[in-house]
Amino acid sequence: MTETNNKGKLVIVSGPSGVGKSTICKEIVKGLDDVYLSVSMTTRPKSQTEVDGRDYWFISEEEFQERIDKGLLLEHAKVFGHFYGTPKDKVTEALEEGKTVILEIDVQGARQAKGVFPDALMIFILPPSAKTLAERLDHRGRDTADAAEVRLNGASTEIAAAWQYYQHMVINEDLEQAVKECVQIITDKKNEAQ
Repeated sequence: MTETNNKGKLVIVSGPSGVGKSTICKEIVKGLDDVYLSVSMTTRPKSQTEVDGRDYWFISEEEFQERIDKGLLLEHAKVFGHFYGTPKDKVTEALEEGKTVILEIDVQGARQAKGVFPDALMIFILPPSAKTLAERLDHRGRDTADAAEVRLNGASTEIAAAWQYYQHMVINEDLEQAVKECVQIITDKKNEAQ
């Protein structure tokens, strides 16, 4: 797909677990007009605070595999033992409507999506430090100690890969400032395209 000026813009936001991507993405939506925040699908169990269709679409592995087989996902990856993917139809529809589409996805998925949409704007969210990231993961209380350690180990790999693939790196030390930076990056890119 080749983007034209009357089409929307795809924005990929990635970062290690616990860095605050979800919060930043939700705040970006509040700071911009005509934005669609894509909701990913996953096979992982839903936490008590999550809502199906708002946080993720929670589906079985069989349903997920069927979507892969039918080519219904823009990108997909197995991360920490569970599948995650982006429904292709919703993204395409929003882009056709001229919306800015925000994908909150991991580095693997971002590379796949960038292959389909080479003009995608790529933003990687960094923690202020590894210590801060560890504290945030612990504070969120979603993972066992072993799972949190696996996520922390994966963070350094993701960060190393991000320096190769992402145009913009934003440090989430102060949430308001990080959101402001992301909104500015997206606004500048949209203005550039006009």
